[in-house]
Amino acid sequence: MSAVTVIADDAGALAVAAELAADFRKDAAERDARRRLPRPELERLSASGLLAVTVPAEFGGADVRTETLAEIFRLLASADASLAQIPQSHFVYVGVLRRQGTREQKEFLFGEVLAGKRFGNAQSEAGTSHVQDIRTRLARRLDGSYVLDGVKHYSTGALFADWIPVLARADDDNLHVAYVPRDAPGLTVVDDWDGMGQRTTASGTVRLESVPVPADRVVPHHLTFRGPQLHGAVAQLLHAAIDAGIAAGALAEAVEFVRTKSRPWFESVAEGHESATEDPLLIQRFGELAIRVRAADALLSTAARSVDAAHAHLTDDSAAAASIAVAAAKVTAAEAAVEVGSALFEVSGTRSALDSLGLHRHWRDARTHTLHDPARWKVQHIGRYLLNGTQPPRHGLL
Repeated sequence: MSAVTVIADDAGALAVAAELAADFRKDAAERDARRRLPRPELERLSASGLLAVTVPAEFGGADVRTETLAEIFRLLASADASLAQIPQSHFVYVGVLRRQGTREQKEFLFGEVLAGKRFGNAQSEAGTSHVQDIRTRLARRLDGSYVLDGVKHYSTGALFADWIPVLARADDDNLHVAYVPRDAPGLTVVDDWDGMGQRTTASGTVRLESVPVPADRVVPHHLTFRGPQLHGAVAQLLHAAIDAGIAAGALAEAVEFVRTKSRPWFESVAEGHESATEDPLLIQRFGELAIRVRAADALLSTAARSVDAAHAHLTDDSAAAASIAVAAAKVTAAEAAVEVGSALFEVSGTRSALDSLGLHRHWRDARTHTLHDPARWKVQHIGRYLLNGTQPPRHGLL
């Protein structure tokens, strides 16, 4: 890896993200079509310093606002949604370390992040009774160290990671996160993801067979949920930012296609409109789609500011308000991503459906990524909060 840049502030982080997004956009369709995993692009992301922007200032990081972090993800996802999703877990587990890590753990692992090292994840499991039924075990040895056993699925980022945070239950059945080196003995990452969308996230399987873990690489994640917390709000906000980015990217491609490639419909020509951009029905539809995207962007910014406000004064009430704001943003961004990704073809016409153009990646990415967790439950929590003042649960997915 080349020398890693140290980003100093929010403005610097946004400038770097915009520059990277512009470059990543150029080959996004080709990467998707060939399922070419973005290793060179991730090396650039690491070298840019962008992965370290949430490291606290006392440890040498820029400690950017949550609003800035959300915009970074929105920019990256507007260019390549797969690439943008890969570091989502990285920032989530930097956050876990911020909240529950010891001083020594922070000094070491934040130092790794500042040096450009990437965190993956080994969190979800298949075949269990529900998403929070975690069966991977972190067993304690007589010398105080641990050993990990289990199988993880949908492990986005693990294939490209230097460190893989593993969510597991200890002997007391409480949830912990073990930060495990990618090359640890007994740890295998399998590139078996074959989703129709988000094709280059390599969200495959992680197998853990008697993986040794020193005691100082284990963080008590269960403590996060014993008081007001923003773990779920931040994680979900980044997912919302990815959806908002997909919607924005799809709309931009639709605009460019209609401006440069679309022919006007003959009935529109008969009414005196010589180009597709003058068709009043197309103008109407583009206006509707623009409103969808603007609404998603606006709710994303509002939610991010709510999270920042809660960070400054964390209480049960402020955490609940932030989670509800994020839920509203996530629902709206997901709907916008799916709608705009589909409407791209509606407004662009038959030629836009050519496989060689790769425009279908926006809808495939949107439809795949928005399955991450059900929006219907977010709507339920919003309604309960509004009508009855019921605060959302502390389960990390809201």
